[in-house]
Amino acid sequence: MDRGECSAIALAEELKANRLLMDERAGRKLAQTLALPTIGTIGILLLAKEERIVSEIAPLLDDLIDQGTWISPTFYQQILQMAGEE
Repeated sequence: MDRGECSAIALAEELKANRLLMDERAGRKLAQTLALPTIGTIGILLLAKEERIVSEIAPLLDDLIDQGTWISPTFYQQILQMAGEE
């Protein structure tokens, strides 16, 4: 876990944040042990779809993949199903 994740966790604790945006597994595990609710990038995209901030998330997932984010084909399909796009 790097300094950025440690700082984000410390700030979330200090502010008593409702959620901590964290994609890194180690950071999420530490946040969980501290009882800090987390959400990742995919969770944010699903919320944005649910709240009708975006109409579809498939193009956004494709952009993430194009930028180097690894999403397995199986997980990609699961995300689309959760978003009602499959």
